[in-house]
Amino acid sequence: MRKGILSLTALSAAAALALTACGGDDSDDSKAVSGSAKGKVGVILPDTTSSTRYESFDRPYLEQAFKAAGVKYDIQNAEGSTQRFQTIADQMITSGATVLVVDGLDSNSAAAVQRKAQSQGVKTIDYDRLTLGGVSDYYVSFDNVKVGEELGKGLQKCLGDKAANIAYLNGSPTDNNATLFAQGAHSVLDKVPTYKKVAEQPVPDWKPEKAVTIFEQIWTEQKGKIDGVLAANDNLGNAAASIIKKNGEAGKVAVTGQDATEQGLQNILDGTQCMTVYKPVKQEADAAAKLAVALLKGEKGETNGTTKDPQGKRDVPSVLLNPIGVFKDNIKQVTGDGFVKTSELCKGAYAAKCKAAGVQ
Repeated sequence: MRKGILSLTALSAAAALALTACGGDDSDDSKAVSGSAKGKVGVILPDTTSSTRYESFDRPYLEQAFKAAGVKYDIQNAEGSTQRFQTIADQMITSGATVLVVDGLDSNSAAAVQRKAQSQGVKTIDYDRLTLGGVSDYYVSFDNVKVGEELGKGLQKCLGDKAANIAYLNGSPTDNNATLFAQGAHSVLDKVPTYKKVAEQPVPDWKPEKAVTIFEQIWTEQKGKIDGVLAANDNLGNAAASIIKKNGEAGKVAVTGQDATEQGLQNILDGTQCMTVYKPVKQEADAAAKLAVALLKGEKGETNGTTKDPQGKRDVPSVLLNPIGVFKDNIKQVTGDGFVKTSELCKGAYAAKCKAAGVQ
């Protein structure tokens, strides 16, 4: 997928812009809608910078699911702009969308979109992130507290029970998922008496360049006395690893990550990152598509739980999926699913490292 986090982000953004410049991915309006489904599904993805997954995986998996169901759809990316997010929603509703699947940039703007949609009889589904104070009919995501728990258990596995200073690089303060990741991680790590939290900071908008600056300040303030970094995703983990390497300590500090990116997996093979969390996106996309199709047909969707929205004071019917902790010895689970191509992960200097890890 990529040679570096920043270069990959730029490539992903360029690809997304090329797609949205052509008016998104509106399926052929002449296509017959299966069963009693009426209308169209609109999907709004948030950005191309917080994670590479949205354009590389969510979009094609959602397209595949909607095509298989024979329903009309339109998938667009807000490119990190709340204004664009709202504009896309308005355009989708005007063009006949009766269900919106939204992955909001923040709860305020996403809730405004949901309330406007509701006022026009349009159903909404929260995808990946719960909109606090929103009015979505359903929520589909991985169990994000469990994601945090996998991060915490992963770091504990890498550190052992020895005395350790831990720094936390949390996700964006406007992202409810980031709050849940931190909650889950702390529920594990705070119980280990030999661990000490020496720093904890959120990274605005999940920007890796901001993470570099933040972690370098933490490293300086702690005079390099950091044994573990609870980084909320692979981009942030890579940012921390770059500062650790800059200070001549590469591979000596346990660093976590999330999303099972090619960069993150290569860092694990290098020994500069100890683990990541894999979330099989196809499961999430398929679940969201299934709920959207049910709403198009006027049917009740199948869920497996509820999620508390403390701001909206309601329990949102949810489909919650299980994340998977990935270490060097089970990277093959990620490549086996095709989430990361073995040919890309194991090229060049990584061929021997993949073979040693049982990936090839």
